[in-house]
Amino acid sequence: MSDWKDVCPANDLKNGQCKLVELDDDLIAVYRINDDFHAIEDRCTHDGGELATGEVEGDQVICPRHGARFCIRTGEALTPPAYEDVDTFPLRVENGRLQIRDHRDDH
Repeated sequence: MSDWKDVCPANDLKNGQCKLVELDDDLIAVYRINDDFHAIEDRCTHDGGELATGEVEGDQVICPRHGARFCIRTGEALTPPAYEDVDTFPLRVENGRLQIRDHRDDH
């Protein structure tokens, strides 16, 4: 059975905001896009730079180092210089709290 980790009260994260969460020694960027929550690894696949401080346009985050764009919903790398997608993570709201789970250990 997988473990869910509390992120914050769901209402604390406003539309377009990002919150960094540590999950098994990795930083995960948790976003609220309208009424949906999404989580991606906070690591650009081009050079390992952080994504959470990047500008958000719609459902895309722009890497602040070299401008690569990633889909916040799917983790898909949308523009060069990044060609590999970033990992995404399951989220849920339980008793008003946003929770995240590391699915990479599911085998």
